[in-house]
Amino acid sequence: MYYRSTRGAKGSVTASEAILKGLAEDGGLYVPEDFPRLPGSLKELSELDYRELARRILSCYLTDFTEEELRDCADSAYNERNFDDPKIAPLRKLEGDFLLELFHGRTLAFKDMALSILPYLMRKSAEKTGLREKLVILTATSGDTGKAAMEGFSDVEGTEIIVFYPKDGVSAFQELQMRVQRGRNTHVAALFGNFDDAQSGVKRLFSDLAWRKKLRERGIVLSSANSINIGRLLPQLVYYIYSYGRLLSLGEIREGEEINVSVPTGNFGNILAAYFAKRMGLPIRKLLCASNENRVLTDFFESGVYDRRRSFLRTSSPSMDILISSNLERLLYLALGRDGERCRSDMASLSEEGSYRLTGEERSFLSDFYGGFAKEEDCFSEIRHYAEKEHCFLDPHTAVAASVLRSYRRKSGDDTRALIVGTASPFKFAPAVLRALGREEGGELFSKIDLLSSISGLAEPEAIREARDGEIKHSTETEIGGMRDCAERFLFGEA
Repeated sequence: MYYRSTRGAKGSVTASEAILKGLAEDGGLYVPEDFPRLPGSLKELSELDYRELARRILSCYLTDFTEEELRDCADSAYNERNFDDPKIAPLRKLEGDFLLELFHGRTLAFKDMALSILPYLMRKSAEKTGLREKLVILTATSGDTGKAAMEGFSDVEGTEIIVFYPKDGVSAFQELQMRVQRGRNTHVAALFGNFDDAQSGVKRLFSDLAWRKKLRERGIVLSSANSINIGRLLPQLVYYIYSYGRLLSLGEIREGEEINVSVPTGNFGNILAAYFAKRMGLPIRKLLCASNENRVLTDFFESGVYDRRRSFLRTSSPSMDILISSNLERLLYLALGRDGERCRSDMASLSEEGSYRLTGEERSFLSDFYGGFAKEEDCFSEIRHYAEKEHCFLDPHTAVAASVLRSYRRKSGDDTRALIVGTASPFKFAPAVLRALGREEGGELFSKIDLLSSISGLAEPEAIREARDGEIKHSTETEIGGMRDCAERFLFGEA
């Protein structure tokens, strides 16, 4: 299996090369040259535990890794040290549908599912390519990726990690988690801007060939832990295939029966992984792309026009407060028939003019998707509904997915059983959950977390205690134009 850039660069690279590069040299994202079929029947795959399934699925894409190397990576990532549930990604039945809980990792968010294994994949990739330079992970975060990436790379030999997050654009708990992160090689900076500013700034640094040459001369190679890195995206396929297998094993569905999947969506990586799984043969009928009031993706799927020229709204689901969804470029590339030049042109149009448009035929390629959005009151209504009816407490992002599923059914009449993707623990967003429940009270963050624990009956996760007791270690702030100088201070102690 080889990988090509979405922007038409000549030639292809191996999986390990794509993982280490993160972003292609022409600024594009790596996409596999083909989609393999599932490595076995659905019944056979349903009998595997999470680690073995991860090895089997990743072996279809990471073909320059040996079976033993992939088993080592999966065993190192998916274990009781990193996850508090032996199933890794457990399911909960909710009124005939199912909640896929992806928040049992060390940082209480779905990003742990891929970022627990990415450092091991990178280390193996470095060995395969003979990389001797220090690997510097440069990443933008809308809240969860930063902490999960730092947790994964903390004190990993031969690496440094630098994270930029939008000041006042993440939840109070997300920010605290990053600021108390331990590790001699971890660096965090709050950016005066929004997530799109942070993401665009990181992409500019990757595209600055003169700066990358300067770093290489000083023994440093850049890579990314964002879902622009194919090594971040591919492990996310596993939990969709695993959840289908669990439903099959529990007798909830028949082999081959289609399900719908509702995914809270910001940067488009999580739902793109579900689409990749569908292309491999997983029976998914419709992919519900659930947005908050920053509804740029909803408008795209409805009109075929991607237009970022709109007001940026801060909501109770900050990880979805995004106007430029990076991973959509991969879907665009496929919709354009893998025309890299056209994709590059559309990305240039998005950057320079703020929009791009698909033709009618190209739009028909997107028929697997439905785009919907939830207002704040809709999101809070779902939180109250499931708390009262099922004693299940959803975080605001997951509640957006539940709301969009409800509205989709009302509009379409499609009653196919559905998987609601739960992307974060309610404890990470306790103030918003309490507000939805009509229990908004004064007091500091941890008093609200304690109140939610009392109301829900759920024990406080270890990650909460670590943040509560942790020492503040990171306090750097920077302007958008100062990101390169900030990175150099972290790496060299100089501007």
